[in-house]
Amino acid sequence: MLAAEKIIADNDYLPTLHKMLNACRAVAMPAGLPAPRKAYLEVCNKASPKAAQQWSHPAVYAAGRDCGWHFLANTGENKAFVQFADIYQQYCERVLAGEVFQVEPPEALPETSMKPASKKQALTELDNLKQLLR
Repeated sequence: MLAAEKIIADNDYLPTLHKMLNACRAVAMPAGLPAPRKAYLEVCNKASPKAAQQWSHPAVYAAGRDCGWHFLANTGENKAFVQFADIYQQYCERVLAGEVFQVEPPEALPETSMKPASKKQALTELDNLKQLLR
């Protein structure tokens, strides 16, 4: 009802069904869950590693992950946004149903030894590299 009142008050003409659905989705969104366009821009502008960044909502990260970071970075907005919005909408519906999401932090890289290789081992590795380049 709030969405209907708002969209009718904001427009001169009766809204289309598409506009009504979008208004209902916007009103039903929990706090912290951005609109699809804002979520898309957030996903596209975050640095890597993505899991280490601060997200407005974990569902935004999950939608970007499922859509594919490479796809989002290398595909035009006219195609990428449509696919992202579909996936994000599914996550929004799951959030509305009460599902809780978390962004798992990336695993730390294993400690490496700073001990230099022996001369014999270094020569063996050098021979292996020469074989690869032939």
